[in-house]
Formats: sequence, C-alpha cells, structure tokens
Amino acid sequence: MERDRLNRLSLYLVTGREYLPGGTGLVDALERALEAGVRAVQLREKDLPARDLYPLALELRRLTSRFGALLLVNDRIDVAMAAGADGVHLAGHSLPPGPARAILGKDKLIGVSTHHVEEIVRAREQGADFVTFGPVYHTPSKARYGRPRGTDALKEACKEGGLPVIAIGGINDRRVKEVLSAGASGIGLISAILASRDPGAAARRLLHQCRASRF
Repeated sequence: MERDRLNRLSLYLVTGREYLPGGTGLVDALERALEAGVRAVQLREKDLPARDLYPLALELRRLTSRFGALLLVNDRIDVAMAAGADGVHLAGHSLPPGPARAILGKDKLIGVSTHHVEEIVRAREQGADFVTFGPVYHTPSKARYGRPRGTDALKEACKEGGLPVIAIGGINDRRVKEVLSAGASGIGLISAILASRDPGAAARRLLHQCRASRF
C-alpha cells in the first residue's frame, strides 16, 4: 500500500451508533473527529439493511471527501461500490479478499479483521492491503472474539504477518504508545472517540499520542 493511504490509516475510526452519548448524531460526531484530523473511517453499522446503509454511506462519502479522508464499508461490497467508497473491511464470514478484489478492482483498499498470525498470512496471500489485529485489550465490542491477545501477540503479528497491522480493541490515549511501540502501523477504535461528549477533543488527544509515539 502506498505511504499516503497507510498514513491516513494511522487512526482508523470505526463507527458504532450504540456508543454515542444521548443527543449526539453519528454524522455530527464523525464531522467533529474529521475536523480534528481523523483521516480514515470504517462504516460498520451491521444492524442496518442495505437500503438504510447506502444513504448513510453516501453521506459519509461526501463528508470524508471534504476532509480528504478514506471511507471503507464493513463487509458490504455492494454498498461500498455504489457509494464510491475507498474500499471494504472484511471479516471471517465475509467474501475472501481474492474474490473481493476481483469485484472491486486493484485500486480499492481491502482490510481484513484478524486475531492470529496465520489469518494475517492468509489475508496477505489473498491480496489484502492491511489488517486489523485484536482485541489487544479487553473491550465489550470484541468480547465474542475471546480473551485479549495482548501486546506480545501484537508484536508477533506485526513481525511475522507481512502486512500493515492496525491494532484494535480497548485502545485509548494511554495505550497508544504501547501498541505503536509493538510495531503497529496504526490504531483502530470506536468508543475512545464516539463515546466522548467531545469527539473532536478525543480525536486530537489520540492523534497527538500517535505523533508523539513516532519519535
């Protein structure tokens, strides 16, 4: 993956309407995070049918384009293509990266959720551009994937997997340095920004930690 798109993935904001404080809308929260400097968003509203997800994807495409940010759609290749998104994020139950690439074309981004090094290697062999790896720490949104993997497993994933790794699961501004020091190319998160009463301020703190941890 070219350096510019990888840099924009250094903070990968995944959507989750259920984490928003009362009275906060998803689009408004994302706009404030983008204003603060977030440059990659994954639309991951699994409960929405395509007829509802598509107009939301269009709205987020317009919003992310305004800020020069990437937009990926979780699982739904059809919605991603129809909305002009930059790519898709695939899970274990999704279409594999190879067939997805055949549909999307060579210029779209394909991310894959992984929990073990073997899954990263398989994603690389099938043509993925990057992976998320986790949960690194405990988080309710990833509890069904088992015990937290921890930073030692993250180090192995970054060293052996052969793809850029976005660490995900329980990451907040106090843990950014630890996961980036383990070799992660970026951090993925939901609640650390979207559950905040001030998503812009939360995003700025996280981005500051990302920059500080690079030096």
